[in-house]
Amino acid sequence: MQRAQINGATIEYDVQGSGEPVLLIHGAHIADAYAPLLAESGLDSRYRLIPYHRRGFAGSSRAPVPFSIAAQAADAAALLRQLGIREAHVVGHSSGGDIALQLALDAPDLVHSLVVLEPALLMVPSGEQFAAAIGPAVASYQAGDRVAAVDGFLRAALENPDYRRTLDPVLPAGWFAQVVADADTFYQAELPSVGEWPFNAELARRIRQPVLAVLGAESGPMFREGHELVRQWLPQAEPFVLPGTTHTLQMQNPRGLAEALAGFFARHPLPVAA
Repeated sequence: MQRAQINGATIEYDVQGSGEPVLLIHGAHIADAYAPLLAESGLDSRYRLIPYHRRGFAGSSRAPVPFSIAAQAADAAALLRQLGIREAHVVGHSSGGDIALQLALDAPDLVHSLVVLEPALLMVPSGEQFAAAIGPAVASYQAGDRVAAVDGFLRAALENPDYRRTLDPVLPAGWFAQVVADADTFYQAELPSVGEWPFNAELARRIRQPVLAVLGAESGPMFREGHELVRQWLPQAEPFVLPGTTHTLQMQNPRGLAEALAGFFARHPLPVAA
């Protein structure tokens, strides 16, 4: 991957394909969660796909503590500007969806359209249930067992106790070891920042861009409630249910998501290639 110096940090990024720019913001833990989507033929023939490793993930600089969602959105904005991109489609998965929404608030000129893949909206009724479900993982981290902490969280968040069978064939070799290496970022910086993120209906009304809200067909209560909240708070949002998936959306059905993204971007093209 290439490296950029932004906001005092080194950020790893890649550029694949040509056409209208698409910034891909990954969620918690899995820095290369977009790898299956990037492997889909066709999408990069029409769009310039820009995945990057957020601070604290893989080879990017360590994340400071605390590190707010707004600070992470500032990194995304700085990366786009350094690449000379005036306006882009922005895709965010899970906590990356939170960052994408914040980017649309803080730098609306940079965001032409917005795709949120089950953003982490802990204010929904099932948020407390989810917090309880990951409690043992947090306890494992506090006890110094990073492997158990990562495994426990992924089992709960991905709603799949056999997630390794699903992800090992489609993610880069060594992905789980990288997640374990990045555990400090999640437990010390990411989880607190998501819990403290002050997103609400009033703020959501400031987002005017076209929005595609993606839900996994087999996702659990928190993500279903989050999907409905996005539709309520962002009435312009186009709902899309991705067949055969839970929270591992682009990792379980990359072709279906690629087709949905291409259709959405085609309906909302950039006025001039950025």
